[in-house]
Amino acid sequence: MWNGINRRKFPRANYKCVITIKKRLTAKNISTHTENLGAGGICVLLKEDLGLFQGVDLEITLEDSNMPVKCGGTIVWVVKKGEPKQKGSYLYDTGIEFIDIRPEDRDRITAVVDMILKKKVYSK
Repeated sequence: MWNGINRRKFPRANYKCVITIKKRLTAKNISTHTENLGAGGICVLLKEDLGLFQGVDLEITLEDSNMPVKCGGTIVWVVKKGEPKQKGSYLYDTGIEFIDIRPEDRDRITAVVDMILKKKVYSK
């Protein structure tokens, strides 16, 4: 079992937002939603395996502003999952670490994650 969650430097929160992923050196853009978000990276569910340690360009639309977060990322893990609705079809749970992210964008993400985690604590 993957134990990476216990080694993370930044907390993650379940947060669905629109993200556009562009694999470097290609013209292809993939639009999807995040599964979870943290100041250090994101998890997304993709229809294709982009490959470990591949560089990607990200554009993340947070609900706090109209300005998307634009940064680079590196794919650090991929887990192949069977698609229950279509036999023989797969989805790829993909973890992307942020690189080349501006400090103010990392702060925005941290604020969103903190807000979600505080709501979770108070709702218990």
